[in-house]
Amino acid sequence: MTEYKNNVIEIFDSTLRDGAQSEGINFSLEDKLEVVKTLDAFGVKYIEAGNPGSNPKDLEFFKRVKGLNLKATLVAFGSTRRKNIKAEDDKNIASLLSADTSTVAIFGKSWKLHVTEIINTTPEENLNMIQDTISYLKSKGKKIIYDAEHFFDGYKDDPDYALKTLEVAYESGAEILALCDTNGGCFPHEIYDITKTVIEKFKDVTIGIHCHNDNACAEANSIIAVKAGAKHVQGTFLGYGERCGNANLSAIIPSLQLKLGYSCVAEDKIAMLTHTAKKIAEISNTPLAQFLPYVGSSAFTHKAGMHADGVLKVSHSFEHINPEAVGNERKFVLSEIAGRNVLASKIRRYFPELTKDSPKVIDILNQIKQMEHDGYQFESAEATFLLIVYKALGLYTPQFELISYSTNTQVPSEDMLSATAIVKIKVLDKYELTCAQGDGPVNALDIALRKALEVFYPSLAKMSLIDYKVRVLDSKAATAAKVRVLITSTDGNDVWTTVGVSTNIIEASFKALVDSIEYKLMTDKKIIPNGKS
Repeated sequence: MTEYKNNVIEIFDSTLRDGAQSEGINFSLEDKLEVVKTLDAFGVKYIEAGNPGSNPKDLEFFKRVKGLNLKATLVAFGSTRRKNIKAEDDKNIASLLSADTSTVAIFGKSWKLHVTEIINTTPEENLNMIQDTISYLKSKGKKIIYDAEHFFDGYKDDPDYALKTLEVAYESGAEILALCDTNGGCFPHEIYDITKTVIEKFKDVTIGIHCHNDNACAEANSIIAVKAGAKHVQGTFLGYGERCGNANLSAIIPSLQLKLGYSCVAEDKIAMLTHTAKKIAEISNTPLAQFLPYVGSSAFTHKAGMHADGVLKVSHSFEHINPEAVGNERKFVLSEIAGRNVLASKIRRYFPELTKDSPKVIDILNQIKQMEHDGYQFESAEATFLLIVYKALGLYTPQFELISYSTNTQVPSEDMLSATAIVKIKVLDKYELTCAQGDGPVNALDIALRKALEVFYPSLAKMSLIDYKVRVLDSKAATAAKVRVLITSTDGNDVWTTVGVSTNIIEASFKALVDSIEYKLMTDKKIIPNGKS
């Protein structure tokens, strides 16, 4: 039996195995190594790294990973032996041994339906498969985590048989029995009652929980299993997994540790939670969902005026934890429903002397509300908001004057250059007229404008447009509707977003584009502090 302090919970991350089964997730060998290093740095207990019998990439991974100095325990994953053969004759069992990990996770059937209809064997032979596999791997010096697949459905169908599979696994040497809600359809009260029954029956072995999220209860089910006495929690770091995903460890860990008093990772590691989530999302080549609890960009973002005002006065009035505890940050977004407190708090980042009652702040708020009435939105376009603030405070100096622009579209196009733009600008007393081709009128305008301005501002050569979004604001007006355009730009260091609105999509785009360049030039001249948008 593993000895625990009462509040210690083992975290078992399956991002590289169960998470890799998620639609759209494809880890390269180098990706897998980076995920391992990231999870190890965060401090999880176990990292399930794949099935060495499933593909050559996983076999190569287990060779490469030996070169890492890991504190976490690496786990190879596989199934019980095939029916009617010996474990030592099973190729998949041999591949598990070739992975050379100290710990092996073995899954076996707990539900008679799967025994008779899926693997087509008898209940007795299934028990033999569990016993033979675990006994053989134990004889090779392996620590065994037994994943009781479909355990909860199996228990509801035939509790005696489901418990018998656990008994055989335990008597054969398994040190952890993980109860799996493989179909992800159980509710917390079921998980609690069944887990409690198992813990009362198996007092000398660690009981774990492994939940899927098909009815949106995976995190709640995992936490309630801990409340029932489970000491080992399996999941994937961002909830990646087949179908609707697995239990999301980035939500479970802080809930257990910060709110319920359990210890999942070292105290100095929990503040790395958001950084770890962002890094795993980046490695996985997927955007980090903004509404994820604890780690999402919206987790501590406040828009409603009353909420924002409350947070500014007493942070926990509308926040369940301090965002800094998990390495995230509090944000206030500007909108027509935000009050002066929110606006003042954003402006005070740049101008600490201004208060919510300052006449200039009131003027800016009125302007923001009018612009939002006209279709603007500043939640994601803070660079445009800053330009408005600097103009209102008399601190804005135009870096160039736009004299005129025009675009022409040609169909069919040649070499993806479907549009031509002509831009004339003035800087001080000098004029520049430039023509450029691009893949569409906005791209052509972007190239032409920056080409003209680079004559005066060479730093613009490092600037590029990385995202472009269009939103129709009044669908009833059809092609005459107003559109809102958001443009995100970067210079390799800073990233900023600007917004433009018009009934003409080219004009709306150009407004956002001009703001984007103005913002870049003002940060280059240190008029606006760099990296604040």
